[in-house]
Amino acid sequence: MKGFLEDANYSIGLLDEGATLADVIDNCIYEHTHTGKKAFYVGDLGKLVRNNIQWQNVMAPIKPFYPVRCNSTPGVLEILGTLGIGFACSSKSEMALVQDLGISPENIIYTNPCKQASQIKYAAKAGINIMTCDNDVELKKISRNHPNAKLLLHIATEDITADEEMNMKFGTTLKNCRHLMECAKELGVQIIGVKFHISSSCKDLQTYIHAISDARCVFDMAEEFGFKMNMLDIGGGFTGSELQLEEVNHVIRPLLDVYFPKESGVNVIAEPGCYYVSSAFTLAVNIIAKKTVEYDKLLPSGVEQTRNDDEPVFTYYINDGVYGSFASKLSEKLNTIPEVHKKYKEDEPLFASSLWGPSCDELDQIVENCLLPELSVGDWLIFGNMGSGTLGERSTFNDYQRPLIYYMMSFSDWDEMQDAGIASDTLMKNFFFVPSCIQLGAEDRFSTAA
Repeated sequence: MKGFLEDANYSIGLLDEGATLADVIDNCIYEHTHTGKKAFYVGDLGKLVRNNIQWQNVMAPIKPFYPVRCNSTPGVLEILGTLGIGFACSSKSEMALVQDLGISPENIIYTNPCKQASQIKYAAKAGINIMTCDNDVELKKISRNHPNAKLLLHIATEDITADEEMNMKFGTTLKNCRHLMECAKELGVQIIGVKFHISSSCKDLQTYIHAISDARCVFDMAEEFGFKMNMLDIGGGFTGSELQLEEVNHVIRPLLDVYFPKESGVNVIAEPGCYYVSSAFTLAVNIIAKKTVEYDKLLPSGVEQTRNDDEPVFTYYINDGVYGSFASKLSEKLNTIPEVHKKYKEDEPLFASSLWGPSCDELDQIVENCLLPELSVGDWLIFGNMGSGTLGERSTFNDYQRPLIYYMMSFSDWDEMQDAGIASDTLMKNFFFVPSCIQLGAEDRFSTAA
């Protein structure tokens, strides 16, 4: 591995055992209160180390391939690169980012289900051969632009218990796999394995059993066509909870041992994205405006009004929204609740409140209804579990600026990296020491990556 990105302008605060994440947030809020009150993230890169240890303890020998789209910040990519994790890329820019880390092409998968011809050519030139495919149009496009491609057939999975409609998914049927293999044989394209993906919203782990059984059928089908299959990708959908990881492993391990035993030579991989990064990042936002509104306009439709009419109801506007860090709110429920940074009394009254982004757009609603103490313009709110799907490319709507990122890691996590033999001198140059009693002032070196 080549090491860290030479042009990455950031550093990592190395905290001794007396310093905490809360100390870092307090320090950053103090500085921002005096310099401009911009939204910012604090990223605990040690969490990536701990999550990787947990993965190895529970899921080994399944190799993780991190989906870069989840969080493409340099600190994340470089730490994961040093941990020996593979990368699943959905675009040319993501492949280039990972290549700059010195990652071997064999540890990169091009997973976009709808690939541009120019980006397929880029992958071919870069030696990135493994990619996914779920239809004959993509297959023909790949054969024209990447003669050395090695394909994973992306098969559909069916989750009949999910709350949302699952029809708008990528993946082909078992019946169509035979047709794709016939086409691949005619075109001279290699098929080396199978991929499936099960959403983290899936509550029925039996879905894994059906998917792995279907994958075995595809492997058997491939033997008829003479394809040498050696890879199974069980996708993502891992939430970051150790309990969920153990539950999934308990379900899939017996099937993998039967259908894809070690002696079969099949490498089993996965694409844990949220698992690694979601809990590692905390977002701090500032209240920039405040209104008192009518209660019935705040209530979700169908909810009965039960409050006293004399109680005030507040709408707060913050300096980040769905055109920035809360972009995932446009397509899914917010997976975190706001916490008030300032100290307030336990018996202080709480008021019905809603939170909105700064765009004044009707879509820019972050929290529809929550209970908060009365806040003022300039107060700060903290959102945890903001590391996934929030730190990629940003909208230029209203000339938004990306929040700053402050990276940190504890000494104990740093020791874990040293014990694993991956704490190189090139990695060490990005660290600086933060004492347990964090001093506020110009001498602080919490460098940022924007």
